Amino acid sequence: MRTIESVETVDLAATAAQLKARSRATKARTGWQSRYARSLYVIDFLVGLSAASWALLLRFGAEGIAPYQRDYLALTLLLPLAWIACLAFNRAYEPRHLFVGTEEYARVFRAGLALTAALAIVSFAFDLRLARGYVLIAMPLALLVDLGARFFYRQRLHRAWANGQRLHRVVLVGHERAVLDMTRRLSRERFHGLGVIGACLPPGPPRTRAVTGMPPIYGNFDDVATAVARSDADTVIVLSCPEIDGPAVRRLAWQLERDDIDLIVASTLVDVAGDRTTIRPVDGLPMLHVEHPKLKGSARVVKEIFDRVGAIMLLLLASPALAVVALLVKFGPRGRGPAIFMQERVGRNGKPFMLYKFRTMQVDAEARLFELGNLNDTDGALFKMREDPRITPVGKWLRRFSIDELPQLLNVVKGDMSLVGPRPPLAKEVADYPADMLRRLVVKPGLTGLWQVSGRSDLSWEESIRLDLTYVENWSLAMDLAILFRTVSAVVRSSGAY
Repeated sequence: MRTIESVETVDLAATAAQLKARSRATKARTGWQSRYARSLYVIDFLVGLSAASWALLLRFGAEGIAPYQRDYLALTLLLPLAWIACLAFNRAYEPRHLFVGTEEYARVFRAGLALTAALAIVSFAFDLRLARGYVLIAMPLALLVDLGARFFYRQRLHRAWANGQRLHRVVLVGHERAVLDMTRRLSRERFHGLGVIGACLPPGPPRTRAVTGMPPIYGNFDDVATAVARSDADTVIVLSCPEIDGPAVRRLAWQLERDDIDLIVASTLVDVAGDRTTIRPVDGLPMLHVEHPKLKGSARVVKEIFDRVGAIMLLLLASPALAVVALLVKFGPRGRGPAIFMQERVGRNGKPFMLYKFRTMQVDAEARLFELGNLNDTDGALFKMREDPRITPVGKWLRRFSIDELPQLLNVVKGDMSLVGPRPPLAKEVADYPADMLRRLVVKPGLTGLWQVSGRSDLSWEESIRLDLTYVENWSLAMDLAILFRTVSAVVRSSGAY
């Protein structure tokens, strides 16, 4: 529990001197961001050079290159520079696209397509006899390796954020409830790199009681610039509240501009992603247009194909391991019985289906549920218990690494589920849904989802529903790929698994 700071009278001359000096936190942020971008230049150059060298070796061999040695050696040295130029042209080094989200990877992908097209056009225009095999090896190799290298380099930064290093020092501006909610969200997952160090609340009587989870209070809405100077912050997040309108945000931006303080405005449309929103000026007034979510059409057909093909490939690769797990479940200690547990769940448009899982509990688990009903560790309709006595030794290990979920790949092949989607609910849960929650049922449930990579059983009922709705409203194939990558990390960490 923190003791709330009282708002002190600030000497205006001292404050003006503070605001003239650039924030130490801002300098530190700019410093590591510059080093990060310079490292990406080195990584991209080495990736381009390696891809070109391998293409040279694989296409011509160690001896076959001799007749073309000078031309292809020159091209091999120029290709990394052209690769960096294409990445820069696609703004793959701008801080706004780095660190979090999928935009960086999308720009790298577009740079790869652009360079491939440029090589083809130059070769045709100048009648160059450029070996197609060389290009077909070099460019896909450069693209795939660079995406992987950037991903792992970003993970290194995320580990630093998880350890409390290089975090943006954030001052929140908004009402107390909104500040508490945002502080809780940002403290739960630090892959975004935002650390709350203070807040500015609306004017009102002095607060005499401490509030659990509330960061130090540095004043009211008129004291934001002073709060930034006093707390050595480098980022301000303005939460939605009626007192802060467009002109107020503009004036605040002017105050923060001179010290290069980042300004973030949290929209009331927090669950609508940027892909669905565009700002279009109408008579000088910026209007935020919200597109409908992609629930039908060609994108969904691509998702269906991706799900089925991906599930079949995973089943083929994992079939020996699945057979071993099935034997362990069937003949394991304190849990002899069928290997597969089947339970009816509710799928797309409310259609019931039979969900498959490896059995992790004793065979009489359903009968014993009544005696444990008052020990539920969650606040929703789903029963979860951290130390459930019904779980077998093998089942505890399976749950820890989510191996018990793998038979659901059969549900994906059958078309009942997707690889990524909302959590498959029970019929009794759906019966208690308010109208908003029924929105989860317009898409297929998933083997994994935002709930899986954001805490699993550690999430509150309300938070898990919010994440499912966020997925439904903002689905994209890029989001699915990002969730699948994050699922691997969540399973390895075993966070929220019980």
